[in-house]
Amino acid sequence: MATEDDDGGRRIDSNLFVTVSGPPGCGATTLCEGLSAAMDCGYVSGGEIFRDIAEDRDMSLSQLVAKTGESQDIDRELDRRLRRISEKWGAANKAFVLESRLAGWIAGNRADLRIWLDAPEEVRVDRTAGREEMEAEMRVREVIEAQRYESYYDIDVSDRSIYDLAINTGRWTESSTLAIALAAIDEYDPVRDEGAIPTPDLEI
Repeated sequence: MATEDDDGGRRIDSNLFVTVSGPPGCGATTLCEGLSAAMDCGYVSGGEIFRDIAEDRDMSLSQLVAKTGESQDIDRELDRRLRRISEKWGAANKAFVLESRLAGWIAGNRADLRIWLDAPEEVRVDRTAGREEMEAEMRVREVIEAQRYESYYDIDVSDRSIYDLAINTGRWTESSTLAIALAAIDEYDPVRDEGAIPTPDLEI
């Protein structure tokens, strides 16, 4: 049930495990922060885990990114950590948000609600203009990652069929995007969960 707190922020009483996925610049971090506050729960991002791996290996992010092109080890380690998180929260019966490009696939049927975010390329490029990653690098990374996912797991990252909700964040404001996601969470009824798309476990 949705309520408002003293500051006028929306609050959702929920125990759902939610995944958020999308390409760079899609607004995933902003949505996750909003969901975390509204659901009063934690969230973990793939980028955060990637930084943890870099720290564990005493490497800079750029060094780790370069290393991913040499073998599957780093990608697999990232996905294994995401899998462990999804296993934990999928069985916890508590609210949690997991964000990464593959979060929906990795969590699979453990997730209660899987959300995909996207926006036109020019919008995403503009949003990432202040980041270290340049426009060309972003495009190249998207292509390379898609090839890796198909090579590793035989999945097409452009396949939206596994997601319960897809939002064009270029069309909606940050607050509207959050409102749409919260409305879906608030209306979620596990008894009527007849539209779920079964997702096989990836062999990570």
